[in-house]
Amino acid sequence: MPTHAELSRFLRDAFPQTRVSIEQIEPREVVVAHAIGEGELRPGGTVSGPVMMAVADVALYVAVLARIGLVPLAVTTNLSINFLRKPRADRRLLGRCRLLKLGRTLAVGEVTLYSEGEDEPVAHATGTYAIPRERG
Repeated sequence: MPTHAELSRFLRDAFPQTRVSIEQIEPREVVVAHAIGEGELRPGGTVSGPVMMAVADVALYVAVLARIGLVPLAVTTNLSINFLRKPRADRRLLGRCRLLKLGRTLAVGEVTLYSEGEDEPVAHATGTYAIPRERG
């Protein structure tokens, strides 16, 4: 399976628009981080929902690729999120992902989002990724 450095390089090369970084890759868990930019705040000074969804999606993608290898065409088929509380705009947003099921063609996982340094989650997402049959 790919190393932390290989996954980080792949993410940077394949998705140069993302500012999400890979913090940790463990056998059962992946942690990603995103530094909040001023342009990602909505009225009221909170992090926008689309930013939170993007972090959850990247966390799930990294978790899948960490297990199946660098398969660029693994794609999101479903992503559902519950926003639980207002995230801190002055802290990085952390996404902690755990795969619930990894099959031949589908992967299902959950992502819990936190403001860095806080114990209470700010959002919880579940998602499904389609894994292509042809991986080459």
